[in-house]
Amino acid sequence: MKQPSRRILLYSVVIFTSSALLLVQEIVAGRLIAPYVGVSLYTWTAVLGVILAGMSLGNWLGGVWADRGAGERAAGSVLLGAALASLAIPWLLTLIAPSVQQAGLSLLSASLLLVLGLFFIPAILLGVVTPLLTTLALKLSDRTGHIVGRMHALAALGSIVGTFLAGYWLIQTLGSLRVVLLTALLLFLLALPLMRRGGVAVAGALLVAGMIGLLTQSRGGYNEYCDDESAYFCLRVVSEEWRMPAGEVRSLILDHLLHGANHDSEPTLLVSPYVQLMDELVIRQFPEGRPLDYFFIGGGAYTQPRAALAQQAGHSATVAELDPAVTRMARERLFVDTNGMEIHHLDARVLLARQSQRMYDVIVGDAFHDIAIPYHLVTREFAELVRDHLRADGLYTLNVVDTFPDGRLIRAMVKTLREVFPDVQVWLDQLPEENVRVTYVISAATEQPAPAMISASRGLPGRWLNITEPLLKSGAPLDELPLLTDDHAPVERLMADLFTSAKGQ
Repeated sequence: MKQPSRRILLYSVVIFTSSALLLVQEIVAGRLIAPYVGVSLYTWTAVLGVILAGMSLGNWLGGVWADRGAGERAAGSVLLGAALASLAIPWLLTLIAPSVQQAGLSLLSASLLLVLGLFFIPAILLGVVTPLLTTLALKLSDRTGHIVGRMHALAALGSIVGTFLAGYWLIQTLGSLRVVLLTALLLFLLALPLMRRGGVAVAGALLVAGMIGLLTQSRGGYNEYCDDESAYFCLRVVSEEWRMPAGEVRSLILDHLLHGANHDSEPTLLVSPYVQLMDELVIRQFPEGRPLDYFFIGGGAYTQPRAALAQQAGHSATVAELDPAVTRMARERLFVDTNGMEIHHLDARVLLARQSQRMYDVIVGDAFHDIAIPYHLVTREFAELVRDHLRADGLYTLNVVDTFPDGRLIRAMVKTLREVFPDVQVWLDQLPEENVRVTYVISAATEQPAPAMISASRGLPGRWLNITEPLLKSGAPLDELPLLTDDHAPVERLMADLFTSAKGQ
């Protein structure tokens, strides 16, 4: 192989690999910030926008630099810089994330600041590589169109490979932190073939890398934030001592939202008021106390399935939990014995559609992408699917995060459910005195008189208010809110106030 061909091959490999690593960082960015701002359309928009902006700026700078005579060592230096910038991400996270959280910013603003502070510089530097090396390759060949097309194709192909590698294997196998460090190492190795007679620069980069490592270590930047990191979530378990009854309560946090709390020896103790309310709604619907068939949309900490099976012999619990790691965490660390539960690691809507003949007494909805319900679980079509799997006297109950008193999502959901169920009510444990984020509970069933208040019949003392009519009279009229359908379910837009103000934190 002739020398020009070897150099072009080298440039091709560098372009392909650097493009792949940039997209690995893009996927990692969404996961790395999830414990602080969650995962939503807004956070992924921030990630994509910032990375694309950095890459675009880098492309322009790389073209200008190439026209001014930049050579291989310039490309190698850029890769060394990208390696150092990537290595610094864990250290910068320890500096930026606490400040962002203490500032009381909205989830949208916090997402933008985190991604800008952590990934904008690496994106710029990696964006420089493709135009710079493409220009150098053009000087070695008279096949201009072939070279340009080849390099663009390799950059696109590398991006595709990096996306699939990160999403399907790297993150859930190594964890986000290790993937970031692996990216930095690969960028450093990628720079070496381009740094001929650049030993001083390489030595300097190694010295800076050592300093970054020490700084990161001193701030605990290499400590694993997640107890486990799955294909879907950063999972953490936190514990606290409980006095009445005495014992330990452990809570499951997925990304940055608490998903349930379990007492070590009292499976029927429902610590969260909204979870206890959902249980009281079941008692009200079935006062005779017969054995019930439950279907749970989302397992989370398995608090409700665990309690249902412990409350009465004969109850059955079918659970649709998408993430096997969540189930494993519940078994290993949250005091949950899943014997007797029928667990499917599958989307709840897919599972119900497959169970064409299966009927349930109670269907419980508790599935979230951070603070937002997955849009396909709030539509009229899904409500019809739920209704078709409920017995004649069955109950559908679910919790919803939105603002009080003018939550647009909760009211749109009531409007949609009333298209399918005769009786739809909304409940809260207390009426806040200001506009804040709350967790509503919705009950949907066959028509029956609804009380103004429900008091706890077991477990912790409590009472819950029926706020359906005041809620529907607040804010915009119902006819101005969308009917949620598979074709149009703007969940994030309806709850935008939670993302654009500090109420969502």
